[in-house]
Amino acid sequence: MSSRADRQLGNQVCTFSSLQSVQRSGNFFRATLTLMAVAVAFGAGGAPLAAVAQDAAPQDAQRTTTIKRVTPKPWPTVTPRKLTPPKAGSTNRITVQIRPSAPSSPQAPSGPAGPQAAGTRGVDASPELADLQDWYWNAVQHDVIGASPARFSAALKALDHAEAAKLSKPTFQQVTDIANTYGTDLLIHSIGTDVSPALALAVISVESAGKAQAVSSAGAQGVMQLIPATAARFGVTNSMDPAQNISGGIAYLDWLLKEFKGDVVLALAGYNAGENAVKSNNGVPPYAETRAYVPKVLAAWQVARGLCVTPPDLYSDGCVFATNAVR
Repeated sequence: MSSRADRQLGNQVCTFSSLQSVQRSGNFFRATLTLMAVAVAFGAGGAPLAAVAQDAAPQDAQRTTTIKRVTPKPWPTVTPRKLTPPKAGSTNRITVQIRPSAPSSPQAPSGPAGPQAAGTRGVDASPELADLQDWYWNAVQHDVIGASPARFSAALKALDHAEAAKLSKPTFQQVTDIANTYGTDLLIHSIGTDVSPALALAVISVESAGKAQAVSSAGAQGVMQLIPATAARFGVTNSMDPAQNISGGIAYLDWLLKEFKGDVVLALAGYNAGENAVKSNNGVPPYAETRAYVPKVLAAWQVARGLCVTPPDLYSDGCVFATNAVR
């Protein structure tokens, strides 16, 4: 009896000692299982504690991660609709997006720019003149606000550019022939104006090449290519009469020079496209014809001034041609 009591007491001591060890390990779960095993052991008549502890020791649990696959909702079904033109009087509107096309270069108007425009069609319309002559206009100021006679020298200097050789200018012989034919009229009708006979000669050489019966598709007539409205404005009753045509053309050039404060660049642009076009564009209009016309006339001026006994320096200087034109 005493021996059995000793064994039970020894088992209790071992049990509490084991519990203390388990508690120190920090594993509360294992301690709980051990207590349950001890209770069973005592109820079963004191089974060996070592066996109970061994059977009660749990294995390390394996952690399992479960990934839940989520299937997205299907896209809504889109059914195209066929639209028909609205009925007459319908107020419903549909919006249609159209990709804009690049604008083409502005072209000179087919007719005069206004009631005071001089129609001129002497400019060559060959493909090389389809651009706006940027090589020239990047170097020449032409805004209306800054109009000045001083631009004349800069406009001539810009002709030193290599691209100037591509302009179809009148030849020396062509200019000489025109001076021989109309020299007297040019001298007479330029008196009292700011237009040098050499400048008027340059305009004629570009406008009509000196053909008295020249008529453009826009209705411009004569050696200086006056449209009927401009001819009537300056007292020309017969544009096919070279003397009258030259008188009207010089009078119009003189008016343009005064209108644009002595700026020959703007005056020539106005002669080609009309003064209204120059004003509305605040300078030389972006017409390929006009952008080529101005440097072309100034290049012809350089030839024409060489025919004068005393070559003029300014567009307003007098000139007596050293040819058989004045007899």
